[in-house]
Amino acid sequence: MSNIPVAILCGGKGTRLKEETEFRPKPMVTVGNRPMIWHIMKIYSHYGFNNFMLCLGYKGEMIREYFLNYDILHSNVLLELGSKNITKLDNGHTEEDWKVWLIDTGQETMTGGRLKRLAPYLDSMGADLLLGTYGDGVCDVNINNLLEYHKSHGKLATITTVRPPSRFGELVIEDNLVTYFQEKPQTSAGWINGGYFVLSRKVLDLIEGDSTVFEAQPLKTLAALGELAVYKHDGFWQCMDTYRELQFLSDLYNAGQAKWKVW
Repeated sequence: MSNIPVAILCGGKGTRLKEETEFRPKPMVTVGNRPMIWHIMKIYSHYGFNNFMLCLGYKGEMIREYFLNYDILHSNVLLELGSKNITKLDNGHTEEDWKVWLIDTGQETMTGGRLKRLAPYLDSMGADLLLGTYGDGVCDVNINNLLEYHKSHGKLATITTVRPPSRFGELVIEDNLVTYFQEKPQTSAGWINGGYFVLSRKVLDLIEGDSTVFEAQPLKTLAALGELAVYKHDGFWQCMDTYRELQFLSDLYNAGQAKWKVW
């Protein structure tokens, strides 16, 4: 098991998914029977990364409550009402070795500012590297291969790039009849930032403060310095920006076709 920390950006308001995020932070929106953040953490945990630093903001108390009550939620327990003693009756889950840092990074802080607020905690553990992603996207990227690639090129940062799914289904039409249909195929051209990045601790020194958007000046600076590498991922990737995308992910999971479920 690696002790390299994994930062997950959990503080945004998720306004494009307001049907759900009016009541909960986006990472707590459920896909199948578990919150999105759980799916993301399970991906990293599968590859041996169990040291999670959650950058909390909007409705962060709900994420705190979920993990503080994790054993009770996912195990059979004996509760003695008078004394309030709680006894676990079984090992109801396999996440006992997870370390979860619940870090308040501010209500209005931008993505770069949230990462920078982790700096003192990274320094306290002597961490030279930081894995990280956003709290609203899943993919089947091999985290170990991503990390080895980052170490091989010696640059300060690596971001995983993906081909975004099309917004619409793809139709092949012959003689006014549909001969082939594929729901939301991957586009054939263009790469976008898919999260799942690896950063040197030094990258956080390029972030000025809470108002810094990580995807703006810090990444532009790294690119200008020749210190930003990309790891191209041709496999499955899907974000959860809209209710339709949430339903798409839930349908995949419920049908046993969740390609990100590598565990």
